[in-house]
Amino acid sequence: MNIPSNLKYTKDHEWVSLEGDVATVGITHFAQKELGDIVYVEVETLDQTLEKDEVFGTVEAVKTVSDLFLPLAGEIIEFNDNLESTPETVNSDPYGAGWMIKIKVTDVADYDSLLSSEAYKELIGA
Repeated sequence: MNIPSNLKYTKDHEWVSLEGDVATVGITHFAQKELGDIVYVEVETLDQTLEKDEVFGTVEAVKTVSDLFLPLAGEIIEFNDNLESTPETVNSDPYGAGWMIKIKVTDVADYDSLLSSEAYKELIGA
């Protein structure tokens, strides 16, 4: 299972990378594998400021729809528009081209409270 050590993770299976005060967020390899073939990603919260753990969008797979939870409080400043035409990129490259949103983070220190790759591996039993 691919769980990059340079990222942070949530119990809800999102991954986060941070550059300055901008976080990039997607779902983990584990999450996309559990969901199956992803057919649609919806984010209607662009340009909104949300609190940590609020729903920022949904991901739809062939058999289910799952909410996406914001890992850090902040303003959603960008959505990966490529997912509108090729949502399956989340399956093929969840940590790269399959990223979902970028957030201008309210408090960068909150990043440290997210799970390390080792803690995430324990969570999913990898």
